[in-house]
Amino acid sequence: MTSRKLFSTFCNKRLSVNGLNKRSVGCYSTSSAERQYIPRRTVMYVPGHDLKKLRKIPQLNTDCAVLECEDGVALSKKAEARVNICQILEEIDFGPIDCAVRVNSVSSGLIEEDLKIILSAKKLPQTVLIPKVDNIDELNYFTDIMKREINRRKETNYRPYLITFIESGQAVMNMVDIIKTGLRFSEEGVYLLDGVVFGSDDFCADIGATRTSEAGELIYARQKIVMTAKAFRLQAIDMVSIDIKDQESLERQSLEGARMGYTGKQIIHPSQIDTVNTAFTPSHDKVEWATQLLDAFNTHHQSGQGAFTFRGSMIDMPLVLQARNILQLVKNIQRKQ
Repeated sequence: MTSRKLFSTFCNKRLSVNGLNKRSVGCYSTSSAERQYIPRRTVMYVPGHDLKKLRKIPQLNTDCAVLECEDGVALSKKAEARVNICQILEEIDFGPIDCAVRVNSVSSGLIEEDLKIILSAKKLPQTVLIPKVDNIDELNYFTDIMKREINRRKETNYRPYLITFIESGQAVMNMVDIIKTGLRFSEEGVYLLDGVVFGSDDFCADIGATRTSEAGELIYARQKIVMTAKAFRLQAIDMVSIDIKDQESLERQSLEGARMGYTGKQIIHPSQIDTVNTAFTPSHDKVEWATQLLDAFNTHHQSGQGAFTFRGSMIDMPLVLQARNILQLVKNIQRKQ
């Protein structure tokens, strides 16, 4: 077979889904149904016990607002946080913001009460976040509670997006099994596993590492987590930057995470939103490059000319797929706005 025919055959196999590769951002799917891609460039935690902060969410430009039951809420405030979250879910129109709730971990002993109260609310969150998932037993336990509490709501077909946290050495080692288990429950219709979050500070504590602004101590875990998440076509949310006054470090970390392949970053303060959103949004030059490359690709592919050069570089399929990913991400972001 000639190189031209090989290139053409490869293109047809990789670009056969309505003109868009399922590997592209926004087009991944379980075998049961396509999932709408929800941009989560910024994943911001808002403490559930603070009604004043919760009511400010619609004014924020964050992609995902996490109503917090876990680390951001003191043990003495957990019950208050649950009640407040139920109230806010009914009271606020979140508009284009992904409304999420982070419950406590299985190991905390608080998750059952969290889900019992929050899933009894008149309106429910679009996304549920479960922290500190170290093994499949914990995900099984969480899922059993989810099933039970959802089944109590006989009038609804509630099926939230699910995002799990990797926050320990054990979790990193068990990540593939955890994801496979989550995808199996997704097929069963309990929820839709949609992403993975890297909980860097708990991870450092677990392995005895010293946290630095350069994050060199986390390079292996960061790369392992994003690679594994993307292998299963899931979103990957990068570590939090805890120094809210250090915008330079925040920008550096955000751009680095975006280059690694992360789709977004955790944030803890409104002052971090614009910096992170910008870092995880393709630049004008990048969008222009992707648009022109795909125009050139389509012209050459339709004419049967095979491989071609663009701006002095030989173009192969990984670059074509990268261009498609960029334009699909921009489309998803625009749809949110």
